[in-house]
Amino acid sequence: MSLREIMAQGAQTLADAGLEDSRREARLLLGAALGVGPEVLIGAPERAMENGQRRQFEALISRRAAREPAAYILGQREFWSLAFTVNRATLIPRPDSETLVEAALDGIDARDQRDAPLRLLDFGTGSGCLLLALLSELPCASGLGVDISPDALAVARGNADRLGLSGRARFLCGDWGRAVEGGSFGGYDLIIANPPYIEDREMTALAPEITRFEPASALAGGPDGMACYRALAPDIARLLRPGGCAVIEVGAGQADAVAALMSGQGLVEKGRRRDLAGVERCLLLQC
Repeated sequence: MSLREIMAQGAQTLADAGLEDSRREARLLLGAALGVGPEVLIGAPERAMENGQRRQFEALISRRAAREPAAYILGQREFWSLAFTVNRATLIPRPDSETLVEAALDGIDARDQRDAPLRLLDFGTGSGCLLLALLSELPCASGLGVDISPDALAVARGNADRLGLSGRARFLCGDWGRAVEGGSFGGYDLIIANPPYIEDREMTALAPEITRFEPASALAGGPDGMACYRALAPDIARLLRPGGCAVIEVGAGQADAVAALMSGQGLVEKGRRRDLAGVERCLLLQC
């Protein structure tokens, strides 16, 4: 069978499983099975496929048809134009979260601090995507990523190594800020966080890719979705240096409640950012 025919079969299998854009996904998995880019598939659609490669492709298609996310199947996801390794210990980076990186960098640019020796703190670092994306743009900055999952931290450390940022990134296993010291050097210049914020009752309504495969601990925010913000607020206020900035991701409709909670800790809202869908996605705070 030709690549065209095999890909068409794979696309039909994915479509039957209820996946949108099944042809694009089939092409992606076929490229992974062959170890080639899309240009090869487009340029040589009549090329025959070896039996071993076909079996590998069919195995990938079966995994995706079972709704395993393509990022886990392929073992990586692009974020901020960087390739991040991901697995089931980490949340898959979302394009919406790039809003936090943009907001943080805009604030740093406004103060002309791109080349300053800034100290960054990332709560719930997961794959390390937020911290490492920022360090890739800030050549003199250093950062600490905190996560309660040792397995997630192993992924983050590997990403830092692969991106050449391990010399400026440290990682700590801990429950939010309980294990983080800040007073000895005056605090952090920038704190970023993408905490779990989905209400418990909404978890079962999420797509199968999320409910079956992604870590619930990185998603579920308690009965009202606010549990992690309550835990974080005192630590952000304690660890942020005077004049420093915190950039916090929030779920749809949560911005007002999170801002009020942070205000109770003496943090002042300085702005909000919307994602590409127009949803208020992050808060900018100062102490």
